[in-house]
Amino acid sequence: MTVKLARLLEKLDYELIQGSLDTEVTDLAYDSRKITKGMLFVAIDGTVVDGHKFIPDVVKRGAAVLVTEKEAEIPDETVTVVRVTNGREALSRMSQAYFDYPAEKVTSIGITGTKGKSTTTYMIRDIIEKSGKTCGIVGTIGIYIKGTVTPTEHTTPESYDLQKAFADMVEAGCDYMVMEVSSQGIKMDRVAGMHFNYGVFTNLSPDHIGPNEHKDFDEYLHCKSRLFQMCDTGIVNTDDPHWQEIVKNASCEIRSFGTKEADMTATEIEHINHNGDLSMKFRAKGLLDGDITVGLPGRFNIYNGMCAACTGALLGMPRDVILHALEHVEVRGRVEHIPTGRGFSVLIDFAHNGVSTESVLTTLREYDPRRIIAIFGCGGNRSKLRRYEMGEAVGRLAELAIVTSDNPRTEDVMDIIEDIKVGLAKTEGEYVVIPDRQEAVNYAVDHAEKGDMIILLGKGHEEYQEINGVKHHYSEREAVANALAR
Repeated sequence: MTVKLARLLEKLDYELIQGSLDTEVTDLAYDSRKITKGMLFVAIDGTVVDGHKFIPDVVKRGAAVLVTEKEAEIPDETVTVVRVTNGREALSRMSQAYFDYPAEKVTSIGITGTKGKSTTTYMIRDIIEKSGKTCGIVGTIGIYIKGTVTPTEHTTPESYDLQKAFADMVEAGCDYMVMEVSSQGIKMDRVAGMHFNYGVFTNLSPDHIGPNEHKDFDEYLHCKSRLFQMCDTGIVNTDDPHWQEIVKNASCEIRSFGTKEADMTATEIEHINHNGDLSMKFRAKGLLDGDITVGLPGRFNIYNGMCAACTGALLGMPRDVILHALEHVEVRGRVEHIPTGRGFSVLIDFAHNGVSTESVLTTLREYDPRRIIAIFGCGGNRSKLRRYEMGEAVGRLAELAIVTSDNPRTEDVMDIIEDIKVGLAKTEGEYVVIPDRQEAVNYAVDHAEKGDMIILLGKGHEEYQEINGVKHHYSEREAVANALAR
């Protein structure tokens, strides 16, 4: 597919340095290694690498157009050169034009927040698909199109990959698209120039703050809030203490959900434990009226369920479809229940920081288990603070902690475990150290008794362990099945 450069630049401020706007472009790339004859290369001066240094190489590879952020030596006068202020924003807007603005051809829903994005995304998908329509997903779990899931490196992929995914959804006949819009995705201009029909806010708490993420909580909040300048209707959780700051500069209509004054409110909240299968129940009033059962445990899933029900109602989905979808929802790696038939529960959850760990363990405590046995580790090459916080949360809230491996990356797993023990030492919690994660699961299953709840934290939907830069196959579900088979 070839597109004229003028078409790609139609929504950008730019300066034509040399060449012609009639230049035909065969494709776009920000990775110099992907450049072939006739392509457009966007040179981005990034935090780690300056793409401008690859200009001689991409010209040799046959690039027809260079989009630069600053002056650069161009080794070929026949190459068209365009100067822009922000290469990342330019890449996003040009990618939309290249794929003919695919997100505008579906009803689009963007979800932001610290917790609950993935779960709410899948709840909304289930509501839409049970109504007979087709919905694509972009998020932490990957790109979902008609039953096929393609893994992604980021919650919100790079803009070119994102627009390609939308184009694939349109080609597959999707009517709706729901995606997780991360604060990093907004900050890094991966959704620059996009407009959503609906923007959704779940909640906000300190996370993703550090040298390679957000400099402080204020920047984190600001990035989240920008979604509500990019949509027609905003749907927000008014129980979250930050919701008014989130919508302060909103340019859209605001609708709300919560347990107090809101367009949809929840009362009479109940925790349901049916033979280890945990769920929640509440009475809704407002946009939807009546009893709603959410087939996942925890008070936070009341909010996720309300959010999805509120969105479904605003989309015009039938009431019985919304209720059925929420009652039977399953989200891979999000408090996912694995049946054992042995009188104890096994759950898998993606919680991998102090806040989410505390949230999921507090949730399990509300079901009055005999004991909570928590299996967890922490990722390598990440903040040590996360290790201390997770260790302390598990030490306080679980009867037994089994400290193990979780993507040590290029660090020694025992060094990570020593950091986790710093947090555990602040509590009186009992723990054992078993570095091999399969052996840790075996130990938990071997020592579980009737009424216990085993929770595997940190990996969730992931199907690998990253060790010394290499991803080795590992699945929590397979690990549990192996342990039970013993």
